[in-house]
Amino acid sequence: MPTLYFSYIIKSRNIHFLPEAIEDTRKTFDRMGMDGAIVGDGNYHVILMIDMANENEIRQARSLNEHIVSFALSKGGTCTGEHGVGIGKAKYQREEHGPAYSTMKKIKDLFDPNHILNPGKIFI
Repeated sequence: MPTLYFSYIIKSRNIHFLPEAIEDTRKTFDRMGMDGAIVGDGNYHVILMIDMANENEIRQARSLNEHIVSFALSKGGTCTGEHGVGIGKAKYQREEHGPAYSTMKKIKDLFDPNHILNPGKIFI
C-alpha cells in the first residue's frame, strides 16, 4: 500500500491554530474511520496509508484532503507544503490567493510565455 502524503502550512503568524488543526484532523480521522500520522511544527503534515486500488479509500482520502485544506485556508494558512504547490494543490490556489492569483499568472506568462517551466502546475 503506497503512502499518500498531504502537507499544509499554518503560517507562523497563525501558529496558535496548530493545536486546533491537529485536533480537528484527529476528529475527522475518527469520524471517517481512517487513521494516519499528523506532524506539526508549524509545518503541518498528514500522512495516510491507503490502498490505491480501493476506490472508497481514495475517495475518503480526497475528502479528508478537502477538509484539511478548507481548515487551513479558513485560519489564514496555506494548502502548500515546503516543497511547493504540486499538482494536487493547484486547484486551491485561486481560493487561497484571491485577486493576486490573476496577477501571479500574468507574471508567470510574462517570464514563461511558452509555459515550459513547471507546465501544468499552479495555474490549471
